[in-house]
Amino acid sequence: MIFRVLTSLGGLALGVLIVLAVSGGDFGAAGSWLMTDPWGRVTLLDLYLGFFFLALIIALFERQGWRAILWIAPLPFLGNIWAAVWLVFALPELARRLRA
Repeated sequence: MIFRVLTSLGGLALGVLIVLAVSGGDFGAAGSWLMTDPWGRVTLLDLYLGFFFLALIIALFERQGWRAILWIAPLPFLGNIWAAVWLVFALPELARRLRA
C-alpha cells in the first residue's frame, strides 16, 4: 500500500513539474540544448532506454498481449507519469508474483 501511495505521489509531483515547465519554460530552447549537448543526448538515451526496459517488464507481466500494447504504446509520449500509473495498478500483483 505504501509503495502505491509513494508511486502516486511521485507521478503527481512529476505532473506538476511538467505543467510548471510548460507554462514557464522555453521548450524549443530546452529541446535544442538536449539535441546539441552531449549530456543532453545521454539524458535522452537514458530516458528512452528506461522506457524500453519498462516495456519489457510490462510485456512479461501482462497476461494479455493487447493489454501490454495498451500500456507500452503511450510510454514514449507520456513518459514516467504513465509508468507510475501502470505501477499503481500493477504493484499488488507484481509484489504477489515476486514473493511466490
